[in-house]
Amino acid sequence: MRWLIPLDRPSSIAMPLLLVFFLRGDRAVAEYLNRDLPYKLSEDDVYLTLGCLQAIEVALTVLARPGANILFPRPGFPYYESRAAVCGLEVRHFDLVPERGWEVDLEAIESLADKNTVAMVVVNPGNPCGCVYSYEHLKKVAETAKKLGILVIADEVYAHLTFGSKQFVPMGVFGSIVPVLTLGSISKRWIVPGWRLGWLVTTDPNGILLKTGMVDTIKGYLDISSDPPTVIQGGVQQLIENTKEDFFLKIKSLLKKAADTGYDRLQDIPCVTCPMKPEGSMFVMVKLNLSKLDDIEDDVDFCVKLAREESVIVLPGIAVGLKNWLRVTFAIEPSALEDGLDRMKAFCKRHGKKQ
Repeated sequence: MRWLIPLDRPSSIAMPLLLVFFLRGDRAVAEYLNRDLPYKLSEDDVYLTLGCLQAIEVALTVLARPGANILFPRPGFPYYESRAAVCGLEVRHFDLVPERGWEVDLEAIESLADKNTVAMVVVNPGNPCGCVYSYEHLKKVAETAKKLGILVIADEVYAHLTFGSKQFVPMGVFGSIVPVLTLGSISKRWIVPGWRLGWLVTTDPNGILLKTGMVDTIKGYLDISSDPPTVIQGGVQQLIENTKEDFFLKIKSLLKKAADTGYDRLQDIPCVTCPMKPEGSMFVMVKLNLSKLDDIEDDVDFCVKLAREESVIVLPGIAVGLKNWLRVTFAIEPSALEDGLDRMKAFCKRHGKKQ
């Protein structure tokens, strides 16, 4: 904790500020996460980070060792790939199955893992897929990880941003089955991305991570790393405790409306197929039907020409590990979303094969 006011100069102004900074952000996060867990985390289980990106950095770094490999979902969040490369971790990909709501291919997990596999990553709610996993599916993931002797890294940065039939279930619920490193932040649910405060949480009631030295390694790494901004650490308790439920309901309502609009408009675009309506996060994956296009080579070519001709930007699927798919965000102003998808439709008609 870094102080903004020198401790050797107390004053009537300084003391109230110092009291604010004594508030423990890690304690506030632990109490917040405990609302959804069958057992209690303590502040010692929570490590505050510079956003969720630093939480990813810490998790992969402490797991790295010569010859180790790690299992990532495909499609997935690209930063994991970059961080694994820096750490020297071999990456092995398991597919998410679009026909089953982008569930984890558990058979693939078992075929990919070996004695050098250290962990698997699960992103829920899903970026880039917009999926939300059920309790039953997450339990199977935990049981598979236990069978293989690996831990689960649960990326839950979009936790509780769900608006479909499934409720958000934290992976930490299954911490008694397998150790879980939960990654999260305040940026998405509270809509404060610039505040740069995230967390890495050890959910491990059996104490496996402590016994194996993982906890000491995490502490050691964070001791030589930058901390989240002091002012934000001081304010996180107020943010978590005093944000009204109406705020969250409004955000979810806006996202649901945008997701419904985006999904409906995508159904009218002849060159793409959307396998499922998004139920969480801020994204949806759509398959590009190249057979219906005349002069488009692949997803990158599609996105470049769409940007040039229509000033609409979508992410080529190859960027998230799935060639000839597209990632579309619906977390924008409704009129801009409708206009953008109308432009994509016009683009596809213009480049469509002539009958």
